[in-house]
Amino acid sequence: MKTLLALIVFTAVGIAQTVYEIPFPTGTSSTTNNTIELSVSNTSKLTAEAVKVSVSKTPDWIKFTSTIDTIQQVKANGEQTALFSFSVDKKAEINKEQTLSFTITDKNNQTWTKDITIKVLPPTTFELFQNYPNPFNPTTIISYQLPGDVGTQFIASLKVYDIRGREVANLVNEQQDAGYHQITFDAHRLSSGVYFYKLFATDDQSKQHSFQKKLVLVK
Repeated sequence: MKTLLALIVFTAVGIAQTVYEIPFPTGTSSTTNNTIELSVSNTSKLTAEAVKVSVSKTPDWIKFTSTIDTIQQVKANGEQTALFSFSVDKKAEINKEQTLSFTITDKNNQTWTKDITIKVLPPTTFELFQNYPNPFNPTTIISYQLPGDVGTQFIASLKVYDIRGREVANLVNEQQDAGYHQITFDAHRLSSGVYFYKLFATDDQSKQHSFQKKLVLVK
């Protein structure tokens, strides 16, 4: 779980922007249970009622459980919290600063805006994910992730072998950046059976990392 904290003040003036860092998603597709807490501070002498905080702009790789949170009352010189839960897709571009925008509306339809700068950190581990669907006919998606900061590159090779260890497909053979990668494997020329796909990644220290999983073709 990642909690981002930001302050919205009804009489806010521009201040230096903090960049909030979100961990790279774990698992096969996205992270869940990330939260953003927005502290809504009322600096006026009057109580603010029915304060609605809503998401007004977001990158397409973030999905919110709900885009609106309503605070019933924020007393004069008081503070309340709006809470938002979201997931992050693995296709998010790493280390790229992007903007989340929120709109705050009170009972009298006065509005304020708050922008939050966020970025997704690069993955910290190698992962070769199970292909999907599996079993499949005749295409399936194979995905993997390579760890490291922006600029980190690997010589990546992704190959498919039959049960006798013979190479039947060479899907990737190139230099790739750290991050998430996926490719579609078309096996229409192959017979039904069990196959293995192997990922080889050589880092800038010439160290090779290898991973293997099984897939099943059913025609």
